[in-house]
Amino acid sequence: MKRNINNFSGTKRNTSFSFLKRHRPSYSMRKNTNDTDTGKLLAHGEAGETSPLPAIGKRNGSAPEKIKIMRVQHIYKYLSAIALVTTLLGSASCKKYLELYPNDAISSTQAIIDAGTARASIIGTYDRVQGYQAGNYPTLGTMPADNVIFNGTLSQYLQLDQNAIPTDNVTTVAAYQGIYRVINSANSVIALVPEVTDPALGETEKNKIIGEAYFLRALAYFDLARGWGGVQVQLQPTTDLGVIKGIKRSTLSATYDQVLNDLKLAEPLLSDDANTRSRATKSAVYALRARLHLYRKEWDQAEAFATLVINNSKYELVKPFKTFFTAPFQSRESVFELQYSNNDRNSYWNLWYPSSLGGQYTLKPSASITEKLNDPNIGGSRNALIAGSGNNVYGVLYNTAGINTDPSYVIRIAELYLIRAEARAQQDNLEDALDDLNTVRERAEIPAFTSADKNAVLLAIEEENSVEFAFEAHRWFDLVRTERAGEVLGVTDRNFWLFPLPYQDVLSDPDLEGQNNPGY
Repeated sequence: MKRNINNFSGTKRNTSFSFLKRHRPSYSMRKNTNDTDTGKLLAHGEAGETSPLPAIGKRNGSAPEKIKIMRVQHIYKYLSAIALVTTLLGSASCKKYLELYPNDAISSTQAIIDAGTARASIIGTYDRVQGYQAGNYPTLGTMPADNVIFNGTLSQYLQLDQNAIPTDNVTTVAAYQGIYRVINSANSVIALVPEVTDPALGETEKNKIIGEAYFLRALAYFDLARGWGGVQVQLQPTTDLGVIKGIKRSTLSATYDQVLNDLKLAEPLLSDDANTRSRATKSAVYALRARLHLYRKEWDQAEAFATLVINNSKYELVKPFKTFFTAPFQSRESVFELQYSNNDRNSYWNLWYPSSLGGQYTLKPSASITEKLNDPNIGGSRNALIAGSGNNVYGVLYNTAGINTDPSYVIRIAELYLIRAEARAQQDNLEDALDDLNTVRERAEIPAFTSADKNAVLLAIEEENSVEFAFEAHRWFDLVRTERAGEVLGVTDRNFWLFPLPYQDVLSDPDLEGQNNPGY
């Protein structure tokens, strides 16, 4: 058990009142915005939204793509400069001043007009996925559980570690609003790319772009749902205030329904190939469907979609274990892995490494997971996830110290084996469940698990998930979905199995009616 407290003094705090002076409703028109602003307008997209291309070409895959996107960037900067000068010359009235366009982007309705901008728009959506997956979301999936503990000075991480999360916790707010930026960007792609008539954008490529947007929106809503419960489902790009008015919170079931609908729309538009791992593919759709059905306890469908991915020869459990998180990355282990580069950095390693190696050492492997990883019968070759000794053990899953090119590991084939194992066990097919479980254990070079007891098998699968994905976004969400967060972690108040909505969103959005998640 990690702890049996809910905050520093013994009860979960309701801290809403303390932020009234620091926040203001975001329905006000502002001259400039940036990624740190809060409020529903920015989370869903500001009125007159200038996304989805605030950082077009920043994060992408191959070198040819980078060159193309850089050219598009130059065009956008030129157009933005013209818009800026024109607006300034005509700013005789306050109204014109308030309509000033940002100097680093233009309206999506003006931006997605041909083949080049359509390609750039989906790169912009991936960029935003990378934004929340580079550190915030993996931290939410680990630190409230028992594998990672606080070892620094920033209160935002201490709050997560002690399950005493105020409504303005920096990490939860950044993740929540970052995910909605993905959604708004994907909405723009889905709405506008079909209207592009450029002959250079063939039907197959156009479908692929749209399919990728559906997949990324599905991933975004799934990540919102398992972290915050049912959320406001916004399916249109935010072009004005009217688009976002009247959108109430959906139930958790309805939010998951939207995820499933988007995955169904994405599947026929996407294909598979032998190499793509950093962009959406048909197999990535199947993998996310398997995860979704597992969360919804739809065991037969979870098994079926996991099997589709496992049977694809493109994927395999790589040996030794550390291969998948060792450069050059993009191993056969990865079903969906977000890629970074020297010019597009992921600095998450910095929170894990000690100061002697240039890090902050804010996130630290707990004593319990360290003991398990070092046990040859539990961790096996997965002890490669940690380094150091004694009280100075640190995690090395994210290990490109000073280079900042670690991927975000969104879906690995190991997860599909364990999804199928759990789904089979829940259907009383223990023999095949053990086959899948022991496939993962064999790769880790640990003894096979044997038991004829269903509960014992399910607990073994739970434990295997914990060790296999020790520092990835699994442990907290697994214990919540199986309703074992109380027994294992001592977080007995189920209200705190969900994260709070950002305080400023609740304050400024009339559609939330002043209601946060219960307990906050």
